[in-house]
Order: sequence, then C-alpha cells, then structure tokens
Amino acid sequence: MSTIELGEVFAAAGVEGWLHAVDVDSGRECGYQPDAARPIASVFKVPLLVALCRQADRGTLDLGELVRVPVAGRTSGPTGLSAMRDEVTISLRDLAYLMIAVSDNASADVLVERVGLDAVNAMLATFGLSGTRVLMSGAQMLDSLDEDAGHPWPFQDLDELARMRALDPEHTNSSTPRELTRLFAMIWRDEAASPELCAWMREVFGLQVWPHRLAAGFPYDDVDVSGKTGTLPTIRNEAGVVEYPDGGRYAVAVFTRSFSPAVNQPRADAVIGTAAHMAVDHLRR
Repeated sequence: MSTIELGEVFAAAGVEGWLHAVDVDSGRECGYQPDAARPIASVFKVPLLVALCRQADRGTLDLGELVRVPVAGRTSGPTGLSAMRDEVTISLRDLAYLMIAVSDNASADVLVERVGLDAVNAMLATFGLSGTRVLMSGAQMLDSLDEDAGHPWPFQDLDELARMRALDPEHTNSSTPRELTRLFAMIWRDEAASPELCAWMREVFGLQVWPHRLAAGFPYDDVDVSGKTGTLPTIRNEAGVVEYPDGGRYAVAVFTRSFSPAVNQPRADAVIGTAAHMAVDHLRR
C-alpha cells in the first residue's frame, strides 16, 4: 500500500481522506496524513464514553443510576431518544449504549451534562492525546450549523459550509487519525479504564448498527468490526477495531471530507471500508 494508491482511492470516491491503522499488539502502523487535525463529528462520543467509564471506576458515578429524560430540551437527531416522543427513565449505562450503537445525540448530551467536557479534555491530556479536543456538545455542534448558515438544514451552498465552525478543526470537536487509533488501542488493551469496563466498551462498540463504512471493507463472517461513525455536512468518519480469527487486532481511523455537499454519497461511505481494508491488509502482510 502506497500513499499514492490511497490518494487515488479517496479521489475516485470524490473525497479527501486521512487514515491511520495500527496493530494493537505489535504497534506496527501505517497511515495517510495521519496527524492532520480534523473535525470528528459524532466520534467525539468515544472519548466521552471513556471518561464516563473512568468516573465509574473512581466511584464518582454509578452506571446503573436511573435518570429521567424529558422530551423538552432533548438534542435533535434521527435515532434513539432524539427520535422518541415520550419521557424516558433510563440508566446511564443504557444511555451510553444508545450513544454508541445508534449515535443517539440526546443520550450523548445527557452524558455530557453528567461527565463534563472539562473532564473529557483533562482525561485526554492525561493520555497524552494533545491533538484531540472536545469543545462542543451535540446540541452546540448542531445549533452552530444553523447559526453559521443563517438558516436550518439542508445546507447545499459551499460558501455556507466554508464558514461553519462545526467543520473547522480549530473551533469544533477534533482529533487526528493517529490519536483515535491510540485511544481505541488503549480500550482493546484494557488501558483506558478498568479491564471490566474496557470489556464493556468493546462490547458496546461491537453493537454499532451501521454496516456501510468501516465494516463494509471486511465482509467476512469470522472478522469482527467494532467502531463509531461520525457524520456532518461533507464529513464522513469512522474509527474502530478490526479483529481476525487468528488473534490479529487492528485499530483503524478513517476521516473523509467530500467535495460535494450532497447528503447521499454511497461512494464516500464505502471508501472508508476500502481504505481501511488496504491498511489492515498491508499490516497483516
């Protein structure tokens, strides 16, 4: 795998791309612009989940605690509590499941209120992930789109997109492909939290329902793909871990930005899996 090959693959899909992949156990790695800071969209829910688990390990919160989530004030979105019409009583643990498995914005922002963005960023600093910042809740990120465009979705004007804070890594939740694979590798090596809660996080990432990005590159019954997607106008990301039956474990992060503002771009989704497969295949060789 060469950087020229990856660049051609991304360009053929109508996107600019950034990638990093690492063997979780040996540390062998490869990448394509792996240290560029990029908007991560809903992938910010990964460090939020880790911070939640570390607070549970310290006993400052109980994952089994039940919280009431009224309809009023919920963050918008197409899945989970965001799409529900009635008041819900649910545990912090199950909010975290919804946040990851179906990328529920409402669940994520309840957890943001409980955990605190300052705590998330302090944890990232402790891990040495200085290129990863969580500055916005889901609601703040979505509200900023409307504010910067001057109107609600849809956003089809490239000039509007160019001034959106949520798409600017200097003003939004951002990371690099290399730092996200480091964080996932820590989860898979039981270093991000207690072994018990790292195992639970791995289980939750394995329950993500979206098969059209990272998982599309590994359509095999005996290969497990766990991860978290992120989507904003022109932005399609996914980071996670690919596990082979021989014990090989590979953390992969692929970020893309489309050249088109179109909402439906199956080639842009699929290239995430294609590029990830190329990277993992290179590491396995």
